[in-house]
Amino acid sequence: MPVAMPADRFDELVGDALDLVPPELAAAMDNVVVLVEPRNAEEPDLLGLYEGVALTERTADYTGELPDRITVYRDAVLEFCDDEQQVVDEVAITVVHEIAHHFGIPEQTLHELGWG
Repeated sequence: MPVAMPADRFDELVGDALDLVPPELAAAMDNVVVLVEPRNAEEPDLLGLYEGVALTERTADYTGELPDRITVYRDAVLEFCDDEQQVVDEVAITVVHEIAHHFGIPEQTLHELGWG
């Protein structure tokens, strides 16, 4: 049974997770937006998704691009978790995981490091 949580509380947790990012890393994030959506239509169990061009892949030709997107999927996270504390923890893990992709860290490395 999914954890019951108002959408604004979930949004607050995403903001709190972003506040955990060290200032020097937050300052290095470039042209990226963080969004909350109910669920990914193609992969309903997906907790988060990074879409864009990682900083390590950008060249001098990277100009005028729409922002990269980090999306946290509220309903999937709430369904995955058993209680509010687990939601807090999972939101933080998901946000850090997707930010790491923005910095070019691959999925396998994140799993090896325990981020998901």
